[in-house]
Amino acid sequence: MTMDSRSVIDALGALAQEYRLALFRLLVQAGGDGMAAGAIAGALGVPNSSLSFHLAQLRGAGLIEQERQHRTIIYRANYPAMNALVAYLMENCCAASACEGEGCAPTADERKSV
Repeated sequence: MTMDSRSVIDALGALAQEYRLALFRLLVQAGGDGMAAGAIAGALGVPNSSLSFHLAQLRGAGLIEQERQHRTIIYRANYPAMNALVAYLMENCCAASACEGEGCAPTADERKSV
């Protein structure tokens, strides 16, 4: 999956809000099983009315997916879209200079601090 600049702007715009960023990170951590809306609301302390708005923003940007399981809607991170966004941002990494282990690939300590 590749992203064009408009899709990247939409994705970054959707993530540029405290609750949506926390929500997306929560779903990334949840893995392929995803989470029900009620569990997300409880984990983030967000009212259901606000949660619906934030979920819609992330869905509109293509960063999350939803699946109905009986009476419950399960939300999951869209990993191909997430990876495409990161790939787009890293596409020209170190194009102007040679990478020497710093800058392009985060170290284990840098990944832990994010």
